[in-house]
Amino acid sequence: MSNNVKTVTDANFDAEVLKATGPVLVDFYTTWCGPCKMLAPIVEKLAVEYAGKLTVAKIDVDAAPSIASKYGISSVPTVMVFEGGQKKGSRVGLANRNQLLALAGFGD
Repeated sequence: MSNNVKTVTDANFDAEVLKATGPVLVDFYTTWCGPCKMLAPIVEKLAVEYAGKLTVAKIDVDAAPSIASKYGISSVPTVMVFEGGQKKGSRVGLANRNQLLALAGFGD
């Protein structure tokens, strides 16, 4: 995983996501999920390209069941965007770069 992608857990979700400055794209995934593995390089590339404009975080729902439950994650991958402590949007399933950028507010 890129140094630009934050690893988020139940313990640090509030500090890393809800209290972050600016938009945060959170990739909810599991290690055994095929589509999650396909999404990972897209998410990591966005983290590099939008460093300083968009915080990118990943959270393993198997390792963070409280957050997964709180946000109703029933299918992975699920990508959510948070800003100002609030969920601004979400997408379930494999997404391409442009779909993720639009979700994060950087679309055309």
